[in-house]
Amino acid sequence: MFAEMLAVTETCHTVHIDLGDRSYPIVIAADLLGQAATFAACPDAAQAVIVTNTTVQPLYAAQLQAALAGKYRQVHTVVLPDGEAHKDWQTLNLIFDGLLQQGCDRKTVLFALGGGVVGDMTGFAAASYMRGVPFVQVPTTLLSQVDSSVGGKTAINHPLGKNMIGAFYQPQLVVCDLATLDSLPQREVAAGLAEIIKYGPIADMAFFDWLEAHIDALRQRDRTALLQAVRRSVEIKAWVVGQDEKEAGLRAVLNFGHTFGHAIEAGMGYGNWLHGEGVGAGMVMAAHLSQALGLVDAAFVQRLTRLIERAGLPTRGAVLDAADNAGAYLAHMRVDKKAEAGEIRFVLIDGPGKAVVRAAPDALVRRVIDTCCAQGVGIQA
Repeated sequence: MFAEMLAVTETCHTVHIDLGDRSYPIVIAADLLGQAATFAACPDAAQAVIVTNTTVQPLYAAQLQAALAGKYRQVHTVVLPDGEAHKDWQTLNLIFDGLLQQGCDRKTVLFALGGGVVGDMTGFAAASYMRGVPFVQVPTTLLSQVDSSVGGKTAINHPLGKNMIGAFYQPQLVVCDLATLDSLPQREVAAGLAEIIKYGPIADMAFFDWLEAHIDALRQRDRTALLQAVRRSVEIKAWVVGQDEKEAGLRAVLNFGHTFGHAIEAGMGYGNWLHGEGVGAGMVMAAHLSQALGLVDAAFVQRLTRLIERAGLPTRGAVLDAADNAGAYLAHMRVDKKAEAGEIRFVLIDGPGKAVVRAAPDALVRRVIDTCCAQGVGIQA
């Protein structure tokens, strides 16, 4: 299937996510943001509210506002502080404040213009405001285009756990404008590559082969390579979500690397490591655990580690500020959403291209953490 995709030369592609009456398109191309036709499929409403942040607002809010101006009687903007550290109740309330101050009713549609934090919080606000108003994802980071904007997961963080307060709530449309990736810092590009890389080991090793051959082009933001990578990532996620919308089983495999990665994010303090950086190191740790359980060989672990390193991501876990580093990881992982009755369940690689969710003995997990963590692991800006 991926080999067939490589022969396609169009500059725009639409992936449909099949969820019955909650189905929606994901449009992928460059220079979509300022085109009114891009948003023709948006729900009819009296007014629109663009939710963005202090970094994205001066770059792209005017383009989106101009594109929406002819469709809605009023277009308002709510600007949030930027960063994972602000993915909390206080910042969520800024969205509600803006909606209430503008007298927004059920005939309002929200547009999430930004990365994963903006998308998650806007979706959660849409799910909650007046018990549900429509929203549209307009992701402007690589990570949000290939992962968080697709599938309807919305949430905020709690000090004890990442994304622990939220709802499943699907958008009406996802618009992935590849041109917005030009303004990303290189560290954010690398973070997005982590979420792209994960799709190979869990579902498509032909895609993994392609990534090994094109990782440099992706880091350089080659538009053709980005279109292929975003498209295939979204195809895989759309298929998985279509089978298991609310993560009753299969969808959990999309969290490969996330159990370890979320522990790093929470343990270091939200915002110190980018989400994709935690996932990058987390995938290496999960691969080592897979090897320790006899599911993959050392050659696969080395191959995955090398690709993550070439993407510009950390391959060693952080040492958390605790006397017992492995114990601190375990404590954070016990509040992971995949944990059951306090038992940590990991997404592991059961042979290249196939994922499985299962538990592992604490002693073995401790050994992997001790092996994979290094004092003074650095994150390059």
